[in-house]
Amino acid sequence: MTDDKTPATTLDTPPDRLSIDPRSPYFNAEVLQRDVGIRFKGVEKTNVEEYSVSEGWVRVAAGKALDRHGNPLTIKLTGAVEPYFKDRKPA
Repeated sequence: MTDDKTPATTLDTPPDRLSIDPRSPYFNAEVLQRDVGIRFKGVEKTNVEEYSVSEGWVRVAAGKALDRHGNPLTIKLTGAVEPYFKDRKPA
């Protein structure tokens, strides 16, 4: 147990859904500081903008293309998503 009565296993498991966009409701700076890694279909991905484990998808940048607001265009890929903290050994 930690000081705030949260089990340690909860702190060692990345959230079900996470985004790197600060405008997203799924953005969490504290979790992102721990350096989250993503395995998508068994392959390490470094260009993931957002993911959802329960829904089984990731959003990745579509090259260097930008929308009219200057944000990267993304595409949604479906498949098995495995997030982990890089400071911990993957399961």
